[in-house]
Amino acid sequence: MASVFSSSFLCPLKTTKLRIKLQTLQSSQKPFLINSLQLRELDPKIPQPVQTFWKWLCDEGVVSIKTPVKPGIVAEGLGLVANRDISKGETVLGVPKRFWINTDTVAESEIGNVCTGLEPWISLALFLLREKWKDDSKWKYYMAVLPESTDSTIYWSEEELSEIQGTQLLSTTLSVKEYVQSEFQKLEEQVILGNKQLFPFPITLDDFFWAFGILRSRAFSRGGIQNLMLVPFADLANHSVKVTTEDHIHEIGGPAGLFSWDLLFSFQSPLKLKAGDQFLIQYGLNKSNADMAIGYGFIEPNSARDAFTLTLEISKTDYFNGDKLDIAESNGLGETADFDIKLGQSLPPSLFPYLRLVALGGTDNFLIESISGNAVWNLLELPVSRANEELICKVVRDLCRSALSGYHTTIEEDEKLMKEGNLSSRLQIAVGVRAGEKKVLQQLDGIFRERELELDELEYYQERRLKDLDFVGEPK
Repeated sequence: MASVFSSSFLCPLKTTKLRIKLQTLQSSQKPFLINSLQLRELDPKIPQPVQTFWKWLCDEGVVSIKTPVKPGIVAEGLGLVANRDISKGETVLGVPKRFWINTDTVAESEIGNVCTGLEPWISLALFLLREKWKDDSKWKYYMAVLPESTDSTIYWSEEELSEIQGTQLLSTTLSVKEYVQSEFQKLEEQVILGNKQLFPFPITLDDFFWAFGILRSRAFSRGGIQNLMLVPFADLANHSVKVTTEDHIHEIGGPAGLFSWDLLFSFQSPLKLKAGDQFLIQYGLNKSNADMAIGYGFIEPNSARDAFTLTLEISKTDYFNGDKLDIAESNGLGETADFDIKLGQSLPPSLFPYLRLVALGGTDNFLIESISGNAVWNLLELPVSRANEELICKVVRDLCRSALSGYHTTIEEDEKLMKEGNLSSRLQIAVGVRAGEKKVLQQLDGIFRERELELDELEYYQERRLKDLDFVGEPK
């Protein structure tokens, strides 16, 4: 989600004498930089590891007297707080590339050779575990401020997971946990056990889940999972529903110390802030509350994030499976298609055409036999026949009723719990997600119930075709 810009670099000085003078000047200036920052000491309530981490950032020149944000105690626990008024769009921090933890960092480390060929996130997870273990790690002050866990559902107990019984969040959580466990077993066999000199410490499945959770909740991505990176200091920024854009993250060329330039990971403030306000960003406009729960360990009260994913499939036993698949693929879909249904929002535009395609059968199959693929899809955007439309209504309503029967509470019971309050953070997530899913399912069922009542009033393909041929219509 970051935008990449070309950077400018100053050429290194070639005169040894000048280089020595510059080094002397740098060392004489650093205490001044630190002393200036000490004029704005952190809140004493902030844990000591964070205080030490902040001093490390000061010593390394990652932050300066001009940096308008610093760590502070906020409602979420720890976040970034404005030292002064900040304008909307103003740059609030810039972390030099040498302080990014990405696959390049791993490749240049002692474990780089054994990580060749691994999935990017797995190599990063292994790097985190090794650096956390090393007493002399360059990253030890950063490792010290990383949380041991979050409220992500991947860390929930069996009892806590029982609170999301029947939800898609539960099935996704279990699938993710199974995947991580499988990847750990392969990693242990192929890399860890055969390289004890690099990993002379025990690495457990729980350790691997810790690293996975850190990456899931704190890593930034430049164009997909292949470009994951952790950015110390920047990852202290919390999420807010008030931020409605995702264009506040940039990579730019800029000063990375007193006399050096580097590629910087930069934040621009998406909001106008007063001194003392928290600097906030947007973690993802299209993420559902279930995505937020599994990724970050919290949800929004915003009902727009309540969602349910409807999964449809062209039957493998369908005589016209190949033809239907060609039509689907020519319109960006496949043999299986997922449709995110969101509370209070219109249905995805391709849902009805795909439903009608899947349900196409009997005498309606002539559409496939006699009309080209793209033309068929255009026709599927409107009702094909009463039988076809009735079938898609039945399929969706049966799915909604089946899904709703899997929850162990009603919406009314969930809303009562939320109104009474005093819920733990994890129970609040569970109640919010399961209530949201049920509301979406009820909404979807209601849409197709209304559709069933309109079946006799709809205009179908044959009637439209006859009108086009001018065989039916108003008397002249």
